[in-house]
Amino acid sequence: MQPNFKIVLYEPEIPGNTGSIGRTCVALGIELILIKPYGFDIDEKSVRRAGLDYWKHLDLKEYDDWDAFIINENPQSLLFFENHKPQSFFEAPYQSDSYLVFGSETKGIPQSLLSKYEGNFYELPMYSEVIRSLNLSNAATAVAYQCLRSLI
Repeated sequence: MQPNFKIVLYEPEIPGNTGSIGRTCVALGIELILIKPYGFDIDEKSVRRAGLDYWKHLDLKEYDDWDAFIINENPQSLLFFENHKPQSFFEAPYQSDSYLVFGSETKGIPQSLLSKYEGNFYELPMYSEVIRSLNLSNAATAVAYQCLRSLI
């Protein structure tokens, strides 16, 4: 079964995370969507290094902003992943056409989207009080595989 869900990175800042997430997308055969602005040049060696020689196989789309993404993709299933939300990512209603949305590493998802899509936010559990957040590429990979598990 070839999955059809997608990973969306809203204003990613760290090239290594984007490269690693791209590698996960290639492994699963899913599309990576990047929403500008980025905190790096997409052609930086560090993005390609993290994606290794798989980067050339990545199904990648880029959008100038959230509105362009919404207009062009017309997503029916948006699932957002952010810290400190009441719903667990284990309970998310994953669908084959879901868009798994992650915010930037330092700012997360903006308040405007938090307000508009309030019921569509999920968190990955963290039980230690000393951890503020998980690494973006680790979180995106965990969510992608949870989505895949729920679809097969």
